Amino acid sequence: MMPRSVLIFLTLAAALVAAAPWLRVPAAIAQPGAPAPAVPLPPPVNRSGIDTDALRADVKGSEEAQRQLREDLEAAKGDRGRLNQMLLDTAARTRAVEQQLIDVEGRIVQLDRSAADLNTSLGKRRGVLAQVLAALLRMGREPPPAILMRPDDALDAVRSAILLGALLPELRVEAETLASDLSELSRVRTELAAARDRLTTLRADLDEDSRRLAALVGERQKRQAEEHPVASSDKAQAESVAKATGDVHDLVTRLENEVAPSARAADAAQAVTRPQEAGRPDLAALKDPARLTPAIAFPQAKGLLPLPVAGVTVRTFGAADGVGGSEKGMTIATRAGAPVSAPADGWVVYAGPFRSYGQLLIINAGGGYHILMAGMERITVDLGQFVLAGEPVGVMGGLSRTVGGTVQRGPGGSGASAQNGSPSPGTATGQPQLYVEFRKDGSSIDPTPWWAATDIQKVRG
Repeated sequence: MMPRSVLIFLTLAAALVAAAPWLRVPAAIAQPGAPAPAVPLPPPVNRSGIDTDALRADVKGSEEAQRQLREDLEAAKGDRGRLNQMLLDTAARTRAVEQQLIDVEGRIVQLDRSAADLNTSLGKRRGVLAQVLAALLRMGREPPPAILMRPDDALDAVRSAILLGALLPELRVEAETLASDLSELSRVRTELAAARDRLTTLRADLDEDSRRLAALVGERQKRQAEEHPVASSDKAQAESVAKATGDVHDLVTRLENEVAPSARAADAAQAVTRPQEAGRPDLAALKDPARLTPAIAFPQAKGLLPLPVAGVTVRTFGAADGVGGSEKGMTIATRAGAPVSAPADGWVVYAGPFRSYGQLLIINAGGGYHILMAGMERITVDLGQFVLAGEPVGVMGGLSRTVGGTVQRGPGGSGASAQNGSPSPGTATGQPQLYVEFRKDGSSIDPTPWWAATDIQKVRG
């Protein structure tokens, strides 16, 4: 009669062998003299690497999306509010998908690391575990104690009993450890497969939304150029002022005094914000996509503004900048090509290159408040243009910008040079980074109180 403990080990061994093909005991050990099992042939390989059914479905879906977009643009002709609403909706959806992609990609990195650690652990014990499994299988074919002793030899019987008693606890520990590791590896692989499937779906959604957003932005700028053209001389003057100015505060002052579109924007901002600051904010005004002035005064927008881009905050306002000072704004590491939106209603007073900032966008939000954003590869709005909170204004590049061989960390208070210091998680992977700075009457202020409740944890985290 086979002992119960041996039966348990044999059952467990069979399960382990089935779960981990690379740990299977060779046929010569498990079944001496038995013929090798037949190996099934793999299914035919699609050498073209193209899933024609999926390709046809993608083409059909893309054509349908393009047709719908053409119909939407046609319906929005002459309707600024409708076009703006489509822009806001698409930008919000794109930002949400971007954030989901960031979360899923981060989870995949963690799962890949866990799977690699488990495989390494199993690999280091491969020889020991193979011997354990082989011993279990042999015990199953020739149940103890008959294989370990001869009935006519009492001394051998005692020795065999001692050996079996010492061996079984070790086999139990090894078997249980192996079962635990293989179970965890199976769970990780299942979750990893699900995450990768989710990643594929999100990327497809993002591609479609990105194409739609680009078309809508193009249509918006076309109408902007027709209705409020910016003279080439004004653009040239703005660039000349930027080249001749070394400080952001001076840049804003000169632009709003010397460049016509920027001056008109400053006048409009000053005219509409003063009466609003005295009363309670009209939150219903935020729902009007056709508005041409800020829905509420900037000081009253605390806790309402959306982050301008999906990503991970790698530097916060007031943190040490690595060169003896403190950060004047916040830096967000993003995905390559991520769309950037205006955090608040306001007028564009500058859009172009400036010193170490690279492509710099300055929005006058009224009441002496300005929003600075730098690190974009491309800005998609013009001087003097009024933009809504959440409206797309630029696009991130593919890699972090570098200055003098050091990764650009975001401009400092004066913007005279790039800051140095320890690299962030974003710089380690070459992720593009968006620098955001809020200013009140020329002085940097902490933007954290302005972000919406759903984004506060992302800023602090």
